[in-house]
Amino acid sequence: SDLNAIPLAAVERIEILSDGASAVYGSDAIGGVVNIILRKDFNGAELRYGIGATEVEGGDLEDMSVVFGSSSDRTRIVGGASSSKRGMVFTRDQIGGGGLGVSLYGNNYYDWDTGNPAPVPGFACNQGAFYVLGNGLCSFNFNSVAANEAKVGNKSVFIRADHQINDNWSIYAAANTTKVETFGRYAPVPGLVLVDDNTPNDIVRGDGLGTYFYHRFAAAGNRDNFTDTTNSDYLVGFQGQLTDTIGVDFGLRRTDYKYIELGRGYIVGSLASQAANAGLYLFTDPFGASQETINSFTVTINRESRWQTNEIYGLMNFDLFEMGGGTSNAVFGAEYREDTFQDQYDSLSEAGVVLGSAGNSSAGSREAKAAYFEWLLPFTSTFDITLAGRFDSYSDYGNDFSPKIALRWQPFENLTFRGSYGEGFAAPGLDILTQKPSFSASPVNDPQSCIALGQPATCQLQVDTFFLANPDLSSETSKQFSVGVVYDPFEWLDMSLDYYNIEVDNTISQISAQDIINSDLDPVTFGPIPPGLSITRLANGRITEIIAGYANQGTLSTDGLDLRVNTNFELGAYGELRNQLAVSYVRSYEIA
Repeated sequence: SDLNAIPLAAVERIEILSDGASAVYGSDAIGGVVNIILRKDFNGAELRYGIGATEVEGGDLEDMSVVFGSSSDRTRIVGGASSSKRGMVFTRDQIGGGGLGVSLYGNNYYDWDTGNPAPVPGFACNQGAFYVLGNGLCSFNFNSVAANEAKVGNKSVFIRADHQINDNWSIYAAANTTKVETFGRYAPVPGLVLVDDNTPNDIVRGDGLGTYFYHRFAAAGNRDNFTDTTNSDYLVGFQGQLTDTIGVDFGLRRTDYKYIELGRGYIVGSLASQAANAGLYLFTDPFGASQETINSFTVTINRESRWQTNEIYGLMNFDLFEMGGGTSNAVFGAEYREDTFQDQYDSLSEAGVVLGSAGNSSAGSREAKAAYFEWLLPFTSTFDITLAGRFDSYSDYGNDFSPKIALRWQPFENLTFRGSYGEGFAAPGLDILTQKPSFSASPVNDPQSCIALGQPATCQLQVDTFFLANPDLSSETSKQFSVGVVYDPFEWLDMSLDYYNIEVDNTISQISAQDIINSDLDPVTFGPIPPGLSITRLANGRITEIIAGYANQGTLSTDGLDLRVNTNFELGAYGELRNQLAVSYVRSYEIA
């Protein structure tokens, strides 16, 4: 889900279900649900405008919206548009951002005799953001130019309408389109470049060995990335009464997500090697290269993604029989969904010849079928039980069943006890099941590498990291229960207190480069490195390569308390004074 794709002007309220709801909502609702409720009934027009700024420079906000609506006895329509902007946040402007970024990819070469990197002779390492490390290596302060958060602009429009056809049937429809544009900045490209023996850049000529350079292409400028996202959502449905006790709701929905990214200032490694072999680009004087030479190995990369979903749904609600507390009723529903996903990188990036870029193409499709029910059993006017269950079948990985039971007991008019138990699941995404291997120079902290580079053990450095997909991922499964009490001692005061306990098995985790390092240094605390992932170190402890990716990893257990206190004071002719207080306490959060 892309929250940027929800028009701000369309939002009426946000509801939070604090217990698991996969029995009704399906995948991902393993520990709760956030429902964003859009406006359905509005008359008139509403304009909003807001700005925001932080004490620390960067990230200034501006948003505006307009909403209009009209209704008659049979027809309602509401629509609107919104726009929001957020400024870029540079690392150097943030608290702690003044620290020097440590990178082997400054201007160094691999010394075949010692087996360690060494600074390029003849380069002073004091131009621009280059600087000398304590062990003499040439580093680059990427914190001085990179952005922490991208500049974001969001525009959206929406419309929703419903019409009462006759006394028994109505039709409803909704459509919205959102366009999000971003601009992000990264430090100049870091890359490993090989030159041939006896060429102008070769450090030791005539030894039969070429030279590897750990180089930062600062002369080519920063990497600037532009993204353009369009998300459209269309829905049409019907509601009606088949009989006095049987109602139906069915319809069609289509979503279309398009994403385009352009990246400027990237380097084709093989072409950079050719320019270096020809002596047109010298590592002893990289800023002395002509613009024509730099242009000869600089490339603009691109990425185009699309996610389409077509869905058919229907549900039936009906009364079953009378019980001591009223009518027992139930809902039965079914859904069918087709997902098609494609994330295509340019051919150079896909071939792995572009330095400084990360990611690779992926594509896939799946069909999902589901059937679910919810059944209310009101044994008395003060005690009822709700049963629910949902069966989901995915064409690519398997099936899941999610049951739930909820109880409510109200011994007094102003006092209610409640509790629930449920099981849930979260299906693995198509992207992480199908993505091709991708490279990244990941920023990490590794004390051994820092010390090997002559820096404090707490330094931040970049390491070569390759991310792998995992087609064998299984779904996450969860068990959760909650108990609580709702108390309304006065007309102006109501409160609730709930205890929750959630356990998620086979958690799908993105195992980052830092996670691999933590597991390597302290497996007792962080657990072993997952199968298929790895870390490679030299004899002095410096990391040369990390294989990272996704894995089903362990069990997540958490429990805590949620407190809600609301007051509402009537002030007569002056209106009302309302206060809402919500406090959450996480008692434990463990991954084993």
